[in-house]
Amino acid sequence: MNVLKAGVASETHHPAIPTWTWLSPLLASLLLAVKFLHFVPSDGPVVLVLAGILLAAAVFSAVHHAEVLALKLGEPFGSILLAIAVTVIEVALIVSIMVSGAEGSGSVARDTVFAAVMIVLNGVVGLCLIMGGSRHFEQSFQLKGASSALAVLGTLAALALILPNHTLTVLGPSYSPLQAMFIGIVSLMLWGVFVFVQTVKHRAYFLDAPAEDVIDEDMTEGYHPKPSDREAQACLGLLLVSLVAVVLLAKTLSPSLDAAIDLAGLPHTFVGVVIAAIVLLPEGIAAAKSALKNQLQNSINLALGSAIASIGLTIPSVAVVSLVLDQQLALGISAANTTLLVLTLFVSTLTLGTGRTTVLQGAIHLVIFAVFLLVSAIP
Repeated sequence: MNVLKAGVASETHHPAIPTWTWLSPLLASLLLAVKFLHFVPSDGPVVLVLAGILLAAAVFSAVHHAEVLALKLGEPFGSILLAIAVTVIEVALIVSIMVSGAEGSGSVARDTVFAAVMIVLNGVVGLCLIMGGSRHFEQSFQLKGASSALAVLGTLAALALILPNHTLTVLGPSYSPLQAMFIGIVSLMLWGVFVFVQTVKHRAYFLDAPAEDVIDEDMTEGYHPKPSDREAQACLGLLLVSLVAVVLLAKTLSPSLDAAIDLAGLPHTFVGVVIAAIVLLPEGIAAAKSALKNQLQNSINLALGSAIASIGLTIPSVAVVSLVLDQQLALGISAANTTLLVLTLFVSTLTLGTGRTTVLQGAIHLVIFAVFLLVSAIP
């Protein structure tokens, strides 16, 4: 298999940068320029719709360029860069709401992180198990890797979202400044240890089981040659442009997002669901594609890795921002959401505790996800 795969690699050239990945940040930058120069009204309906479309496109573009750079850098630097890029997008969307001072701005970080965990563990994982199980009947994955990732995610979720409700220094669902910084530091450290274990120390725990010595369409489709130096440099520049565009578009759209939530009659906590969905959409699509190709291990790595980075990197970032803005950061979730989180972690332990999955487990996760959406829209 190694010889055959090497033959494929020698004949395969890394494709050119897709047009949409450089056109999206270019159009986003152009829109921002005409807005800042007051050539178009900032609150015009057409401008806002276009800004929303370009924001989503810039997010996909940034993730694509980060993935290309991850291939170039190798592990563990590739995973670190990808996680940082996604976190910059998430933090930018969160901070844009916090700075606006809109209603619920102090809890948008909590709502986004909680939504990210629920979307990943129930929405993404459930969809992957349904799609993969429907095509391949039963799928397998590395039990050691999945259980390790779930243990890290459960610990981070409990420290960030449940424990603040039970501390006494500050009344309410918040940490004191010292507690917030300590939790942020240990969250960052735990994420760093997880990345080290995943990419260096116990990398074999997170790899797909060896396939048969046959080159098929799925294998060649999943193979990605290392990009050239020139392509990597271009992707680095486009990644920076995409991230800047995301940050500025998020700041521009934050008042309109609040207004749209009010117009729809949804609670302000639903803003976090929207932000988390935007950030996790690219990785969620990639995870679903891997499940269809019977690469469930890769789906689990993408899904759980995104959720771990969402807490391990976002919480320290917003904790620093809240201290700079002198704004109290609400982190503790409600009793109903705590019930859903505990149920999700319990079911995920059963799902990822055998090394094999079926459509039944996927259906259970999707049911919990549907209830989460219901409770988010109608508390």
